[in-house]
Amino acid sequence: MKTMALLKSCITCLILSLLSITCSSSSSPHKHFQILDVSASLEQTRQIISPNSSPTITNHQPPPSSSNSLSLTLIPRSSLPSATTTINNYTALTLSRLARDQAHLQSLLSRLESPVKSGLSQDSGEYFARVGIGRPAAQLYMTIDTGSDITWLQCRPCLYCYPQSDPVFNPRASSTYKDLTCLSPQCVSLRASTCLAGGCLYQLLYGDGSITTGDFATETISFGTSGSVDNVAIGCGHGNIGLFSGAAGIMGLGGGNLSLSSQIKATSFSYCLVDRDSNSSSTLDFNSTRPADSVVAPLLRNPSTDVYRYVGMTGIRVGGEAVKFPASLLEMGSDGSGGVIVDSGTTVTRLRREVYGLVRDAFRNKTKELPAAGGYSLFDTCYDLSSLSEARIPTVAFEFGGGKTVALPARNTVIPVDGGGKFCLALAGSGKLSIIGNVQQQGMRVTYDFANNFIAFSPNKC
Repeated sequence: MKTMALLKSCITCLILSLLSITCSSSSSPHKHFQILDVSASLEQTRQIISPNSSPTITNHQPPPSSSNSLSLTLIPRSSLPSATTTINNYTALTLSRLARDQAHLQSLLSRLESPVKSGLSQDSGEYFARVGIGRPAAQLYMTIDTGSDITWLQCRPCLYCYPQSDPVFNPRASSTYKDLTCLSPQCVSLRASTCLAGGCLYQLLYGDGSITTGDFATETISFGTSGSVDNVAIGCGHGNIGLFSGAAGIMGLGGGNLSLSSQIKATSFSYCLVDRDSNSSSTLDFNSTRPADSVVAPLLRNPSTDVYRYVGMTGIRVGGEAVKFPASLLEMGSDGSGGVIVDSGTTVTRLRREVYGLVRDAFRNKTKELPAAGGYSLFDTCYDLSSLSEARIPTVAFEFGGGKTVALPARNTVIPVDGGGKFCLALAGSGKLSIIGNVQQQGMRVTYDFANNFIAFSPNKC
């Protein structure tokens, strides 16, 4: 009887294996392979160049809220008014994104090396929140970035200002705007500041050479219809030089005491990044409860910096098989080097070069039936899927402590780079630091829980 039961179990597993369905005692039973809808993806690339509709809320499964929850509308760059007016083909759009991503990466790395430089190149943001500034509130699009601390926006009068989608903020029109003094705790906390007639001036130098400087002040921040917070320290930039694009400024969501999340004393915040090629929107929520089906990973502290959000990642699986490499390659060193951060401002996930090579080779070994194509920009693993309506893609999954696994959808793994059917593995190599970027976060509710020190990932919660 036991023999027959065992035989039946083995046969069942064999059948499921042939169907590419996991049959094991794993705590994360994701499929080994997934189907990429090539036709739908290419159709979306054609539509995004000349969008005809304005952003619409698509938060069908919002996170559970509490009495002190605050929420903002969150959109991709493609939904920013006039964001794509100068882009006439998807190849140009991809190259523009990758150029921003490279600039952001250099800024982020330089921030780890120099305490004076900020974490975000101003032209690097791919997701924007609609924020109310002042009283009465001026509604402005601001880039969200978990790798920056200081929140700043362009202000009148402008000595040097770049074009933005909304009117430039006028501090004189707000009843709650107040300049900070040089001796204020907020000014003292700045990494780079100066005094002028007793007033505090902030200065931010970005890794690509861009600069923003102006008055450091407090102002009221409004979160849609969910509430507002007074006396939030922000930069009011009168001189902004360098690479810019569309947004009024940057919303810093890093780990330092001047970040927006720290200043409003949020116990948590979460976001869901909709598809970068869509004209839909989701939400950025503070003090909300994480979804019950979340995969929880430890939030780690770096002794060298409090800005970036480090996560305890232990391994990577491709097509259901663990990629073999020393776990130490993903660990943070005692000096704060290395490790893995989760960053909304980085587009493409970067893996430590030794890890990336092994992951890439494992992926290539499981996609031999797909027609290969030459590399593209920073991508070295690409495919010509122009003759296919669907493609079978091995699942890439990130492993965290306790055997917990987050499996990436096919659309978060292989992305189109032109409108003709060329798709590439959306991963790249880097130095010691690994970064989980926003392409891999798309479609997931990502929750940063500071009270319990974890980051949670929950698929399909936009």
